[in-house]
Amino acid sequence: MFISPGHNYFGHYGREPDDYPLREVERIECVAGHGIRGDRFFDYKQNYKGQITFFSQEMFHGLCAAFPSVDKSAGVLRRNVIVSGANLNALIGETFELQGVRFRGTAHCKPCFWLDRAFHPGAEDWLHGNGGLRAEILTDGWLEVGAAQFASLATT
Repeated sequence: MFISPGHNYFGHYGREPDDYPLREVERIECVAGHGIRGDRFFDYKQNYKGQITFFSQEMFHGLCAAFPSVDKSAGVLRRNVIVSGANLNALIGETFELQGVRFRGTAHCKPCFWLDRAFHPGAEDWLHGNGGLRAEILTDGWLEVGAAQFASLATT
């Protein structure tokens, strides 16, 4: 799981990215209607569709296999929660629960041109249609890193 206090790429079209640190954390506090406490999108704007973002671990492994010379963390993708065993695109428009916290999938987290700089040239095209999931947080709670934590990801 990843959070950052500021935007390095978001809203930076036509200018250089910022250099806010990305923090890999063991747990995050999800606040309904607001986002992840401590993250750059916390209280970004009312009813924001991307209060939290999810990305597929399997998709990240595929990306790494497509660019074997790259050795980077999934954090460079600037998504908050890396999940496994979930079809994230199928959760768009759905309400789902993870570790007792409820979410509504709002949109595909479209990959952008910054991925070619942050990960490797060609990453944006390779991830076309599989950039992750934007979601709203519907209930307060904590998500914690754990071996089986994403097995319960299911629509309700």
